[in-house]
Amino acid sequence: MAAIGDRGTVTEASGFDAEADCQKLREAMKGAGTNEATITEVLAHRTIAQRQRIKEAYKQTVGKDLADDLSSELSGNFRDVVLGLLMLAPVYDANELRNAMKGSGTDEACLIDILASKSNTEVKTIILAYKKEYGEDLEEAVTGETPGMFQRVLVSLLSAARDESDRVDEAQVVQDAKEIYEAGEAEWATDEDKFLSVLCGRNQHHLLKVFVAYQKISGRDIEESIEREMSGPLASVFLAIVKCLRNKSAFFAARLYKSMTGPGVTDSVLIRTVVSRAEIDMLDIKAQFQRMYGKSLSSFIKADTSGDYRQILLELCGGE
Repeated sequence: MAAIGDRGTVTEASGFDAEADCQKLREAMKGAGTNEATITEVLAHRTIAQRQRIKEAYKQTVGKDLADDLSSELSGNFRDVVLGLLMLAPVYDANELRNAMKGSGTDEACLIDILASKSNTEVKTIILAYKKEYGEDLEEAVTGETPGMFQRVLVSLLSAARDESDRVDEAQVVQDAKEIYEAGEAEWATDEDKFLSVLCGRNQHHLLKVFVAYQKISGRDIEESIEREMSGPLASVFLAIVKCLRNKSAFFAARLYKSMTGPGVTDSVLIRTVVSRAEIDMLDIKAQFQRMYGKSLSSFIKADTSGDYRQILLELCGGE
């Protein structure tokens, strides 16, 4: 029942007792009103695996589904966080992708955040979870909701076929850097196919060297060239791929910062990032946030959220 990562703020609770937690949650939902503090105390301090044990104990002792009961008792952003915590990681990602493609319009940023940041194995488990939960093929759902080259990049990511070895071919590094330069900055019209084949196919070690070689050839970071040569979701997905390869924690720190700056809070991004990264690498994300913005993640959460919603986010992020 250990955490799914080793740099999370949520770690395995010692002395874990699923039945006792189940009873606490049941008491928190009894009578008039709900004790959100108890719900936070339990669920924000248990790993995903431990929460699954609590769900099983609840169904066995109460004869009802814990998520259903909590959903009927809670509301708003606090409910969204709690229900997300009860899901297995690939099921949560599948659920987020499903919601991003429901109704009119598509939340391209959600598709990018999830698919650009996952390993091959993680993508495959999300595809299986999506099929199991919704009876549909994830690739078909994505192609039905996205256009053109942006769609092709997402399909490439969904193929889960990136080289994940640590092999680096120095001659190929230079060749890839030259071809990307010639496909973009050196041409009147950008050849996006070359960006796709290199950025979605090569391994991380290789690409980090490509980025260095590209800067020497072009005089610009590859991120700057992508922003100059492309726009919209296509630019966003290529930028996300590059940023995740360079420093995934910095990528998510930037997503959190953006979700809490500007007009209003983008709660969907804030919730998704905190819930999905809490037991993987939130310690590193917090450190990057402090380094990049000169203030703590907790200080932003305190300033931009309120009530039980604020408290559960703070506790998932390790408090101060």
